[in-house]
Amino acid sequence: MIRVAIDTNVVVSAALVRHDYPAAVLDPVVSGAIVPYVSTAILAEYEEVLARPRIKKSAGRAAEITDAIGAAGILVEPTRKLAVCSDADDNVFVECAAEIGADFLITGNIGDFPARYGVTRIVAPREFVEMWREMVKA
Repeated sequence: MIRVAIDTNVVVSAALVRHDYPAAVLDPVVSGAIVPYVSTAILAEYEEVLARPRIKKSAGRAAEITDAIGAAGILVEPTRKLAVCSDADDNVFVECAAEIGADFLITGNIGDFPARYGVTRIVAPREFVEMWREMVKA
């Protein structure tokens, strides 16, 4: 099983645009092929950002995504605080990924993160989707 943590910007992009790489990241989550890991801090950020007026116009898709993450996701509570991202708010994603030894942390803000943290590769949605498609073919 592939373990992933997904940055809020990927979830938001998937809610706003159905036919792009961020949406393709969420497709295997919705279908149950990939299990995302989340923390209470990540869930709170998802909820806060998806409730913003600009995103509310895509409320149906946002609800579908958050429901899928809620149903398929595994809740973890990181035991370590980290300071490895250029944007301090992004550290919660690395903390979650590190706690469970995630295979991937998927983010649209690749420049704000280290390339890797422990065993976790930090990748953009396009890179993840291309790797996932190859894995499914194999």
